[in-house]
Amino acid sequence: MNVSFLEPVFAAPGPYATVCADVTHTTENADTELELRVRAISEKLTGQGAPEAVVEAVRGRLLEGNEGGEAGTLRGRAVVVDSTGTVLFDQPLTDAPTRELAEWSPQPDLMPVLRQLPGRVPHIVVMIDRTGADITFVNLPEQEDEEHTVQGDTFQIRKFQGGGWAHHRYQHNAENKWIHNAEEVGQYIASMVRRHSPRFVLMAGDIRARQILSDRASDLWSNLIVSMDEGGRAAGADREPVDARVAELIAEHEAREIAEIAEKVVGAAAHGLSVTGTDRVVEALRKGQVETLVLADDPDDEKLLVGGSPLELGVNQHDMDALGIHGTVVPADRALLHAALAGAADVVVLPRSAMPDEVPVAAVLRYTDESTDSGL
Repeated sequence: MNVSFLEPVFAAPGPYATVCADVTHTTENADTELELRVRAISEKLTGQGAPEAVVEAVRGRLLEGNEGGEAGTLRGRAVVVDSTGTVLFDQPLTDAPTRELAEWSPQPDLMPVLRQLPGRVPHIVVMIDRTGADITFVNLPEQEDEEHTVQGDTFQIRKFQGGGWAHHRYQHNAENKWIHNAEEVGQYIASMVRRHSPRFVLMAGDIRARQILSDRASDLWSNLIVSMDEGGRAAGADREPVDARVAELIAEHEAREIAEIAEKVVGAAAHGLSVTGTDRVVEALRKGQVETLVLADDPDDEKLLVGGSPLELGVNQHDMDALGIHGTVVPADRALLHAALAGAADVVVLPRSAMPDEVPVAAVLRYTDESTDSGL
């Protein structure tokens, strides 16, 4: 994952309030329940010494983010606010967090955020009928999502049910318009695929429209199609089956990518292009070798020392003495994430069980040198 979207967070003055909150809206008393949860978060931040302006900024965003929410929706929200009360990050999460976070600290605690960010698997959802389609592209966190409606020709869109000399002409006209409308939809999807490289294209809606669109899909995206019978484009159509299928497909792709990253770490080690273990990763980050930082989703309580810049880091004071600087103690996952951002490295969060030898951190390297020790 490209984590450049976190640059404004680290560029701002600390300390920071980091919040992962449950903003569930599923009952008639949802507004009252949310108010109580937000009050508890506010009291926790105040108890840790957060200024009133910071607490109010968090409170405002959590309540504002749920205004107009409909019963039946379930979501979480992540907010980071700096010491001046400026909101640096405000992002919906894939679900309500399993453990709420409300922390006022010198460094932002972003691991819980990265574990639950939506859009880690970019994809397209197409709700289609014979007149056109509603197309949504869900992007990576650092980029905007995109929505578009293709409205095709609706004149004589229905097949004529009567007989007589005009029957076949009406039938033919209707079929041609369905095809023309599907081709317009297909052209827009192809444009989206070229620009965004989605992992899959989920199609729901009218069965005949889906068939026509699938038949006319270009080689660019035909192998990305997943079709489903539930869901539709009409007003009031149930969106829940579509959302559930999207979640299933995302989980499948994430599981595949987890396995691929774990295999890449092990495979690259044979060529000296990956390292495991905190000390080796720290050294690689200092030298600008890291292409992808791989963090376990359940980090240890390990600490690192950080100097005046995020790439001035070490596992102990001996490392810092070699750099000629005095370090500040920082939780390892926070220091490593900041260093990866400073070194323009991607970041991937994997389950601890998927990490080689269940180490807390590994890295795939851009290059190797004689001093590189993979640890594998």
